Amino acid sequence: MTTLTNTLATRHEPFDAEARAADATAVSGFWVYLMTDLVLFASLFATYAVLHASTFGGPSGSDIFHMPLVLAETLILLTSSFTCGLAVVAARAGGARRTAAWLVATLVLGAAFVAIEVSEFASLVRLGDGPSRSAFLSSYFTLVGTHGLHVFIGLVWIVALIAVVLRKGLTRSVLRKLVLFSMFWHFLDLVWIFIFTVVYLMGVSIV
Repeated sequence: MTTLTNTLATRHEPFDAEARAADATAVSGFWVYLMTDLVLFASLFATYAVLHASTFGGPSGSDIFHMPLVLAETLILLTSSFTCGLAVVAARAGGARRTAAWLVATLVLGAAFVAIEVSEFASLVRLGDGPSRSAFLSSYFTLVGTHGLHVFIGLVWIVALIAVVLRKGLTRSVLRKLVLFSMFWHFLDLVWIFIFTVVYLMGVSIV
């Protein structure tokens, strides 16, 4: 907690006690939100674990998962987490334009991830393997789609952050928003690692 709030410090705008309290409150509140999101994803993972074998004559994970594409998605999202971290580092150093540039890089990578996922879903639906085909596909679309929706929300957030950084500069309020976004983005990376392992790696290994 202390590390996160200290990240909000800038060279040009020193902290006072009231500002530290506001930052700590914002970070604490956002942790509560992330924990509720964690409960949501845990429920979806549990549902998938129960239903992943319920194909009802339809395709299984080993039939529909294209691992090179999934691996590309994973590398793209992990790289976007790195560029997001560089945006925070640039903001800490007081470089508004560098911060915006790294946010743009994160935006491009995140958009590529969503585009691949939407293309994958659309291809399955065209083949008749949509969420209504089986309980397995329903749980798969729900889990992976919920994560994808979160990434899309993150993209909207990035666009807003870029606009604010370029318009207002790196004020304490802007830095607070940037740190909260980075927490959200890294959380999505963590969830994707579990999806990659539980859904895709375990899915293709089931005979």
